[in-house]
Amino acid sequence: MKVGFHDPRTDPAPPGWPEFFDLARLHPVWDYDVMGLDAWTARNPPVLGTVTDDAGIVAAFSVLVCRPRLRYRFAPAPGHRLLRPFWAEVCQPWLSGYPGLAFAPRVPAAERRPLIRDFERVLRRRLGPGLLGVLYRALGEEFAKDVRGRGRLVKHVDSVAVLDNRFGSEDEWIASLAKSRRGGLRRQRRRFAADPELVVKGGPGREDLDSAEIAALIQAHRERHGRFALDVRTMPSAAFLHRFLRRPDVHTLTYTGADGRLLAVNTLLDHPDSLAKQHWGTLPVDEGGRQGLLFDSYIHAMRYATRRGVKELTAGRGLPELKATLGFRARPVYSAAVPRPVLGW
Repeated sequence: MKVGFHDPRTDPAPPGWPEFFDLARLHPVWDYDVMGLDAWTARNPPVLGTVTDDAGIVAAFSVLVCRPRLRYRFAPAPGHRLLRPFWAEVCQPWLSGYPGLAFAPRVPAAERRPLIRDFERVLRRRLGPGLLGVLYRALGEEFAKDVRGRGRLVKHVDSVAVLDNRFGSEDEWIASLAKSRRGGLRRQRRRFAADPELVVKGGPGREDLDSAEIAALIQAHRERHGRFALDVRTMPSAAFLHRFLRRPDVHTLTYTGADGRLLAVNTLLDHPDSLAKQHWGTLPVDEGGRQGLLFDSYIHAMRYATRRGVKELTAGRGLPELKATLGFRARPVYSAAVPRPVLGW
């Protein structure tokens, strides 16, 4: 087995990456060009780690090399060696509830653990003595078992909202909900459809969007509701969104007023099995926003999910009680902290 690390800012994609991307059924955020776009404007840019055998890539890791918040806004230039203590996080920064590691379908479950340990040993050597340890985020139950071991802390930290798609249409989904919720969704759908002051538009690969306006709305929304503890992510920039939203596997839903002002935006990542509601941003009502747009975005997401025939729709970690009223269940996610002395063991 050979372990390699690839900086998407400067390095070409590893050989066989498009084939692995398809076989492992990865979401658009794993696309190597997308990782490169994100990395150039990130304070803790992602690096792609791969484990390869004679037949190709068998495992992949999205790794953020994280520095304490002292003074730098952006990461050092590629190739710069960190002098202060730092840590690494294996995660996908903007794919809530999904891990930052993936395996080829031909890898048996029993072989995942040794592949993870191989990755850790090479990562420790590559990053040097300043590496304090590795934090794995958003692990499912199976991957959490794979990283357990002596000296490792594995903890259930949260859950991701998952809606199992057993419906033939959005109306079937609405009909399955509690009386008060389904009545509210139907009334709201009729009200928005009849409102001449509200323009609702959605679709993949949109080229009619102002990425700076969308970036500002998403950032303001997240700042208003607070960031997660120890959040090392950098907000998506306008430059990143300018290209990201034009991808055919990224659907963007926008709500604008009659004057053209952006009121809310939601991105939906396409996938053959599991659609993912991603970024959401909205204006507060006291600043000209509209009530009920979040609920309407779920109607649009389920409309596409039922037409696409996917297995499930995921919607991140926030607002679990509200999402439960929409039929979502909670799927547990785990974090695993691995100190330097036990990396690779």
